[in-house]
This record gives sequence, structure tokens and C-alpha cells, in this order.
Amino acid sequence: MAMQVRLSREMRLIDSTMIGVGAMIGAGIFVLTGLAAGVAGPALLLVFLLNGIVALLTAMAYAELGSAFPSAGGGYVWVKSALPDPNGFLSGWMSWFAQAVACSLYSLGFGAYFALMLRSFGVPEAASGFMTLDKWFAVIVCVLFSFINFRGASETVKAGNVVTVGKVLIIGAFVAMGLWVMFGKTEWIASFDPFMPQGWGGVFAAMGLTFIAFEGYEIIAQTSEEVENPKRNVPRAVFLSLLIVVPIYLLVALVAVGAVTAPAGMGVTEYLGSEKETALVTAAGQFVRGGGIVILFGGLLSTLSALNATIYSTSRVAFAMARDANLPKVLGRVHAKRATPHWAILCSTALIVTMAVTLPIEDVAAAADIMFLLLFVQVNIAAIRLRRTRPEVERGFRIPLMPLIPILAIGTMLFLAVFLFTHYPMAWVAAGGWIVAGAFVYYGYSRKREAASIEREEWMERIERKEYRVLVALSAPRQMKSLMEVGCAIARRHSGELVVMGVAEVPGGETLLAGRRMVRQIEPLLGEAVKYASEQNVPAHAVVKIARRVSHGIVETAREEECNFLVLGQPRPQSILERLVASVVERVVMGAPCQVGVVYGSVDGERIQRIVVPVTKGAHSELAAELAPAFAERYGAPLRAITLVEWWTEPAERDRQVAEARETLKAAGLDVELEVLRRREVARGMVQTLQKGDLAVMGGPSAGAVATLLVDSIPEIIGNVGRNPIVVVRDVEERRAQRFERVFFSRS
Repeated sequence: MAMQVRLSREMRLIDSTMIGVGAMIGAGIFVLTGLAAGVAGPALLLVFLLNGIVALLTAMAYAELGSAFPSAGGGYVWVKSALPDPNGFLSGWMSWFAQAVACSLYSLGFGAYFALMLRSFGVPEAASGFMTLDKWFAVIVCVLFSFINFRGASETVKAGNVVTVGKVLIIGAFVAMGLWVMFGKTEWIASFDPFMPQGWGGVFAAMGLTFIAFEGYEIIAQTSEEVENPKRNVPRAVFLSLLIVVPIYLLVALVAVGAVTAPAGMGVTEYLGSEKETALVTAAGQFVRGGGIVILFGGLLSTLSALNATIYSTSRVAFAMARDANLPKVLGRVHAKRATPHWAILCSTALIVTMAVTLPIEDVAAAADIMFLLLFVQVNIAAIRLRRTRPEVERGFRIPLMPLIPILAIGTMLFLAVFLFTHYPMAWVAAGGWIVAGAFVYYGYSRKREAASIEREEWMERIERKEYRVLVALSAPRQMKSLMEVGCAIARRHSGELVVMGVAEVPGGETLLAGRRMVRQIEPLLGEAVKYASEQNVPAHAVVKIARRVSHGIVETAREEECNFLVLGQPRPQSILERLVASVVERVVMGAPCQVGVVYGSVDGERIQRIVVPVTKGAHSELAAELAPAFAERYGAPLRAITLVEWWTEPAERDRQVAEARETLKAAGLDVELEVLRRREVARGMVQTLQKGDLAVMGGPSAGAVATLLVDSIPEIIGNVGRNPIVVVRDVEERRAQRFERVFFSRS
């Protein structure tokens, strides 16, 4: 079975609940309450209530799917498994960006509150470099919490829990003081008249603006791969977090509108809107002497805990996407000591800091809302789809009235997303631009690499099940025996079978049916090959592929026959023009979904006396060392492992190369002594080293693009001498650019 990197389950119910609460109580109360009050008026209460109801509808989908399919990545993973491409990629792409924007919002909120606190203590306002002081604070706190996330999941939740509990206590004190002041005022009810000064339009606009404050339950689902007993704890954490947060939001909105006294000539909500992210500080300063300082401290705690939780979630989305080959695989690596996705954390932090420093945060926050809304639409569709396609999976929570609840959620999400355009058109431009960029990334980078990754997993699973199959591509009778010798040796080593094939190539302008007449020319060769395999006690069957391109026919057959290894014959000599557009062999090697071996020279079992393995660093050389015993067993020949070092190499570099070669032998499990040979030049030195009766098994070359155009590779040099047969092997890897691309375009 394919090896997969997984995260340890360290988070309890209280931890995952606090991560959700920490993500929600931050921007919603301390950063966006004032802005939303300015848009909706006293109907801010209704805004928070309706948003809580809308959030609950989609939270049910997250509770069901998080309990049934716990995995780092949350909605991205579910959409990917339930909906056709590119929905899965785009859901992860949008979630990654939206949460990074949320992190930027929280860090800027922290910076603003910290700068305000310094000013309250008499520190003069100043700018440092090209940024204001509050933006510098935002960058510093992003880096700090990224380091905490790097330290590990347990450190992350411990830090988050302490901060979350602290800020809830502070908000509780704020609400208590506000209620005391409000009920001591005889005219507080007048603050709520008119209740909806901007009508329903203001309510819906404020809902769209503040919806980001209700998406913390998504973070719970994204961390479900690290939650103990996710079937039980994920649904509970989702609903508990909303049960805690929504009443707090309503109480804060109530006292902010009912207890604050506005300056003459201004309404209360107009005044709160003018104060923006520091509106609650102003309110608390009216409630009690020093209250503003307390709320400043609470705002710092709120933005810190929200930042902590969202950095955690953002990095897990990038980690999950990289693990599926949708993003560069380096982002899917886990730190050897800390067991955290350190590169995903680093890349996400860079994205967060860049946006915090450069982007207008209000419009981009609205863009994040749009992306969350679209992501939640996809998740609800996935919930409906997975209930139908995977009914056998046990769910810790099941959405009632399926599919009515998800359909209602989809309708409300789309309504809010479309309505945001009327108030924040630039947000739709930003969101649309990111989605278009994601489409380019998917079709230009991710789709092919994801397909190659899936093929590799399937290939490894077939090996685990011992369903090993070797494809031998024949093109000429003179190569048949050599290719079959190699194919039989590898198949017998894995107790597998052979598929021998030939391609009937149809010229352009003719239909593929015209290739049928060529089949009769190929059949005798394939029949002889099947007979040869049966004499070696290796099961085999033949396939003829009619195709317009030989390379495409071979690759397609390897995929259709689910082959683990592909054997090809030596490519004919090529001109520089042919090298530029790539040979048939190179196109096959680059597109094959399995390991590949290219045979140079004539392999005659009666003449082989020794198997020589030139060893270097890398997966291809390791594969050669793994396969060498197959030929040693077949021909009863001893093994010789060598590594060649050019004579002018410095001692330190020489020692490094030798150490890497020994590490390759160890990784391949080949227990033979490594001979270190010093030669003037590697290729010619290899020719001189090989003796009569030697069969060389070596990893594929890794020369640069221009070099391979102008000079022969090492296998070609040895093969052209014609004295020794060579088998050059390449392990399965992501698709590499073809030679034309490598010369004229930069490497990706």
C-alpha cells in the first residue's frame, strides 16, 4: 500500500472546541463589530443572529463529514472526493487564500490594538521604514505564532486554550459592565430606533462583511486528523463552539448599541462605525474608568488566539493539497523532529505577511467572505453527494431532513455572496482573480502531477498485493530476445507476468482502422515473444496497440494494463533536431506511469558473467541496485557495485559522493562492497571499467537540458561502443518537462 504521511491525534474535545471558539472570537467582536454597526445600524443584533443560523446550516455538513471522513484539509478533501475536477483543487485553493486573508485581518487587528495601547501609555505614534508601527507589530506576531505552530500541535492548542479562556473572561466582564450601564439608562431603548436605518440591504451587507467571524467550525474539521475519537468529538466541538460564540456575539452587540453614548449630532451606530476596529475600546472606556485598557488587552488576546488557530488551519490546507500533489510536494513534508508540516507553515506565513503589509484589508476581508461562502456551497453539495455514494460509512452525526438542510444552506450562501457585490465590488474582483489564478495553476501545474501521484499510489498498491506486471514494448525482431531477457528477469523476481506489445502506427490523414493491416505484420513477433516467455516459465500475453504515435500507444498500454515496469529498446542515433523535439523513448520515459528500463546492446544470457552496478545518489540509482539481484539470480552471476569519481575531485567532495553511494546501496538493501574508482572522466572511465561478460544495470542520467542536446549521455556512450549490454532504469516520478520545454522555458 502507498506510504502516506499522517498526523498524530493529540487534540481532545476541549482543544478542538477552543480552536473553533478562538477562531471565531476575534475578528467578529473586536475588529468587525464597529464596521458592521456602521453598515446595519442597531440591526447588528439581527445580523449576528441570522449569521449564526446560516452558519449552523453549514456546520451540520461539517459535523457529518468531519466525523465520517476525518482528514487534514477538511472541506477540501471532501469536495475533492465527491465532486468532479477542478472543484477539489479550487476548494482548497480558495480555503487556503481565505484563511490566509483572515490571518492578515487578525494580525492587523492585533497591530492596531497594540499600537493604541502604546499610545494610551503615552508612547508617540511613529512609522518605521516603509510601514506604520501597527503593521510591524502585525508581521512580528505572525512570525511568532507561526513558530508556535511549528513547535507542534500540543503547543499550538495549549497556547490557544490559555488565550481563548482569557479573552472570554474579558468579554464576559465587558458584557456585564455594559448591561449595568445600559439598564441604568432610561433612554437606552431609543438607541435601537430606527432598528434598520439601511433596511434589509444594510443587514445583508453586514452579514456578508461579518460572516468570516462564523467560520471557525471549518478549522475544527480541518484539524480532525489530529483529534482523538473524531467520530464523537468533531460534531460536538462544531456545535459547542457555535453554542458558545453566537450568544456572546449577541450580548456584545446588545451592550455596544444600548450602553454607548454618542457625541451630539451622531447616532450610536454611526459613532461605532466611525471608530472602526477600536469601537469596543471606546465603548468600554465609557462603561468604567480603565475599561478601554481592559478591552484593549482582550482585543489583543482575541486577535492572538484567532491568529493562532487560523495559521494552524491554513498550513493544514496547504499540507493536504501538497500531499495530493496539487501544490509542490515540499509543502507536504513533515518535520522529522517536530512532526509538523513546517514548509506549509512557512509558505502560509509568507502569504499572510504579504497580504497584511500590502493589501487594503476591508475589501480583501470581504473577498475572503466570498471565498468561504463559495467553499461552503461546495461542502454542502459534497455532503449530499457523499450521503448517496458512501452511505456505508459510519457517521457520528447525520444531517436531518437531508437534502433540505444543505439545499437551504446553499441558497443562503449564494444569496450573501451575490449581495456582497453591491457593496464591495472590489472584493469580487479580488476573489475572481484568485479563482482564475487557481484555474491556471490547476491546468498548468497540478492536474498532471496529481494524476501522476494517483498512478504512483496505485502502482505501489499493486506491488503490495503482488500483482506485478512487466510490459515489454517490441519494435524489431533483432531486439526481441534482449528485451525479453530483461523482462523475464524482472517478472520472475517479483513472481509477476509479462505483457508483450507492439504498436501499429497510423500516419496522419488515415483513420485508425487503417492500422489493422499492420497488425498482421506485428503478430508473428509478439507470438514468438510469448513463446519465449513460456519457455522461461513466465506467464505472458500479447497486446497490439493501434495509435498515431508510438510513444502514446506504449504509455497508454502501460496504463491500461496497470503495469509496474516497462522495458524499451535502445533508441536509434538522433540528430540535434530530433533531440530537440525528444525521441520516442524519451517521450515514453517522461509519460510512463511506472518504472522504466531502457536496454542498450544485446543481452545474451550465455555470455553474461557478472552484474555491474554503477552507484550514485538518487532514486534511479537506488532502483538499479534493487533490480540488480534479479539479473544475478537469473544468470548465476556475481554482483559488483562501483562508484566512479573524477580524478580532479576535491577530497571533501569525493568523500561526499562515496558516502551518498553507500547510502544508496543501504537504502536498496544491496549488501555488497562498494568499489571506489578514480577516473579522468566518468563516461569513458565506465567504458574502460566494464569487462567482457559484464552486464551493467544503472540509474538513468540526469544531465542538464542543453548538455543532452549537444553530447551523448553516459549510457549512450557505453552502448555505442557495443561491447557490453546495459539496462538503464528510471523510477516513477512526477512528470518532467520535455526537452523542448526544458530548453526554451524555465523549470517549474
